[in-house]
Amino acid sequence: MRDLVLWLAKQLVEDPEAVRVETIERDRSTVLELSVAQEDLGRVIGRGGKTAKAFRTVLDAAARQQGRRAVLDILD
Repeated sequence: MRDLVLWLAKQLVEDPEAVRVETIERDRSTVLELSVAQEDLGRVIGRGGKTAKAFRTVLDAAARQQGRRAVLDILD
């Protein structure tokens, strides 16, 4: 799941080298913390949060295939 978020984020941003994903494992869930360059934050969140919602939808589908729950936090 980490690799999926990392790949998707790098496709959206102007500075792919600044993309970082930290993973925090819990019992049956995973928290992924995404950080990008400040100037790319709007690209990752999207107008009205639509891009962030799409990120979370794709991540949720991937997590369900593994019988887990995933949460995406976008850090600023």
